[in-house]
Amino acid sequence: MWFVYIILCSDDTLYTGITNDVRRRFEQHASGRGAKYFYGRRPQRIVYLESGHDRSSATQRELRLKKLNRQQKTLLIASDCNRIDDLLIGSTAQQAVEDHA
Repeated sequence: MWFVYIILCSDDTLYTGITNDVRRRFEQHASGRGAKYFYGRRPQRIVYLESGHDRSSATQRELRLKKLNRQQKTLLIASDCNRIDDLLIGSTAQQAVEDHA
């Protein structure tokens, strides 16, 4: 299963990506081994998570989300589409979110 996620960054920007392991990917970003986007900023926390994708559909969804403006992303984060609570509560991925909150 692949996930589409949005991370709130230290400069208040939103980063969108995909992964099949949320905790590992967040840790990569936090340690500077992830995307170049994080070289000048730090990931604060995962604010949006969407599941149920294969790699192809996750990539397509990521591209669509990256085209959204800040207001549209904020509405998405607040929507019922956001599965962050369902998927992270009690999981090891929750620790990655809390460690960097």
